[in-house]
Amino acid sequence: MTIIFNRLAMKPRRQELRNNATTAEQVLWEHLRRKQIEGARFRRQYSIGAFVVDFYCPLLRLVVEVDGSIHEREDVRKKDQKRQKRIEDLKLHVIRFTNREVMADIQNVIEIIRDVVKGLTSSKNQLSGQPA
Repeated sequence: MTIIFNRLAMKPRRQELRNNATTAEQVLWEHLRRKQIEGARFRRQYSIGAFVVDFYCPLLRLVVEVDGSIHEREDVRKKDQKRQKRIEDLKLHVIRFTNREVMADIQNVIEIIRDVVKGLTSSKNQLSGQPA
């Protein structure tokens, strides 16, 4: 069985990214940590295959990415699309925000994440036969 999540070989890269988080990532992390959004536990700088995602909720298979201005470049945007497709091929959900969105309107970002978490929680409960 191939290990896909949090490969040991990726640990130094994950630590480096955690230690050098952007301001927008730090701001969003303050709202995601300690199960503040609908009780969903998020991890930061989590590796999935060869990629390190900004935030990941394993229970809901939800990836949250925060993109800086470099992601506006066409070559980087194409690379991001391929990366996201490979992540989604693993049956994971991906939502993206820009640094600007996080910094300018964190409450709206939190509400979007809350709505996605509620929707995924409801779907998960329906599949397992549990009440929503």
